[in-house]
Amino acid sequence: MDLQSIKNRFGIIGNAPALNHALNTAVQVAATDLTVLIVGESGVGKEVFSQIIHALSSRKHNPFIAVNCGAIPEGTIDSELFGHEKGAFTGAVDSRKGYFETVSGGTIFLDEIGEMPLGTQARLLRVLETGEFIRVGSSKVQKTDVRVIAATNRELLEFTQKGRFREDLYYRLSTVPIRVPSLRDRKEDILLLFRKFVVDFSERYKTIPVQLDDEAKQELINYGWQGNVRELKNIAEQISVLSPNPQINAIALKNFLPEKSKNRLPVLANQAQGGNEFSNEREILYKLFFDMKKDVTELKKMFLEILQNPSLAGSAANFTRDSLMSDFHNNGEISNNLSGGNNTNTSIQPSYLNQPSASNTQPMIISEDSIHLHEEIEESLNIMDKEKELIVKALKKHKGKRRDASLDLGISERTLYRKLKEYDIDE
Repeated sequence: MDLQSIKNRFGIIGNAPALNHALNTAVQVAATDLTVLIVGESGVGKEVFSQIIHALSSRKHNPFIAVNCGAIPEGTIDSELFGHEKGAFTGAVDSRKGYFETVSGGTIFLDEIGEMPLGTQARLLRVLETGEFIRVGSSKVQKTDVRVIAATNRELLEFTQKGRFREDLYYRLSTVPIRVPSLRDRKEDILLLFRKFVVDFSERYKTIPVQLDDEAKQELINYGWQGNVRELKNIAEQISVLSPNPQINAIALKNFLPEKSKNRLPVLANQAQGGNEFSNEREILYKLFFDMKKDVTELKKMFLEILQNPSLAGSAANFTRDSLMSDFHNNGEISNNLSGGNNTNTSIQPSYLNQPSASNTQPMIISEDSIHLHEEIEESLNIMDKEKELIVKALKKHKGKRRDASLDLGISERTLYRKLKEYDIDE
């Protein structure tokens, strides 16, 4: 049987080289029992190729069944394919044969094979390699003679790398791969398909077949056709039913074509003007982070000085939450109220940065240029050192009275005595 006869028999329209190559491969492999993997986008007609392979094979008088693996729930797909015994699961009120048992001697077409669960993939691999399967809830091994044709609109090799598809099953299925071209890859066939569809629909709905002018034809060819032949057929049916005029121009055709997907990513304002706004905002953010780091460093320095000189604690107590927040929001700096509680907006400065001046009335503000003078204060984080330091301070505070010092520290007097020995602290 020649290629054109096959096209006429199965309603295939088109003469694109990629389409003819796929058809030739299907014809050549049909006479064998090899497993076939049909790859192509949704809507290109993968199931038609499986029917061609079955119809031209020695199994053509035996059953053929198409199973959409993506449409069967994960919990029941094993039962659908391999059957189950009575009581195997809730709702299994009777034994049931699966597709691999009922179609034995024929062909099973597994569409959307990439959606098959991993557990079912292992069962399928065993069927392909040995022809054996086990019903759900049974321990009896059964034999079957089924030719498997699989199809997918995904890249299974990428799925294997992500652990979503078994690599051994992929290579077992793709003994003979057939790639069905998308409609975008066979533009010369678009007008032929459209003409066939509108003629069929005009006969069905008793209308005059619509005709496209040159601009409309070009618009049809240049359209993306994400849904491929299925989408083209739907558009042809819409036009045949809804168009008030059988003569279709480009403007009328666009009313039936879905809007092409638009880029909805956010666009920066004034980007056309060279992105000045973005540059300014970035500089503001950089300065904000710089000021925050500077304030944190200055605060660490201030509190370290308070720890080293407890007499400053009374002056530091004049800081209130409201004044700190007000100064921070208004000036980006924290007021230095250590000098007696005045409200002069003066940055907190390390003591070694204070430079005497003639009037000694103007505070010295730390600028970005002088940030290199800041030092990171590395404090000891050793717990034993801190514990020893607290014990010494407590003893000094209570003038060597261990009972009072232990109460202040929150430990027993016996524990305090042991710590004094452990750290070799002289009272």
